Amino acid sequence: MFSPSEAKHARASSARGCLHLLSVILLMPAAIIGLAGCQPKTIALAGADPADPAAKVAPIRDRATTSPYASLRPASPAPWRERNDDVAPRSGPDRQER
Repeated sequence: MFSPSEAKHARASSARGCLHLLSVILLMPAAIIGLAGCQPKTIALAGADPADPAAKVAPIRDRATTSPYASLRPASPAPWRERNDDVAPRSGPDRQER
């Protein structure tokens, strides 16, 4: 077992270790933030700076939303057999006529 003086020394060194750890935990982020402020301004990787009023931009083109409009009003009915024959697959040598 530890003698009283050794126990007191162990407790004191433990407290110093916690104090050292706490100071590292608090001072390290402060140092990192302080050094981050010394970094140079980053440059844009692509394109013009959007805050630059002299930057060139593409012209705005105006076109109607309904420009390719085609009227789809109901048409008069057509004979259904002729319409079906128009869209039915053609018979060939590999198809049998019904």
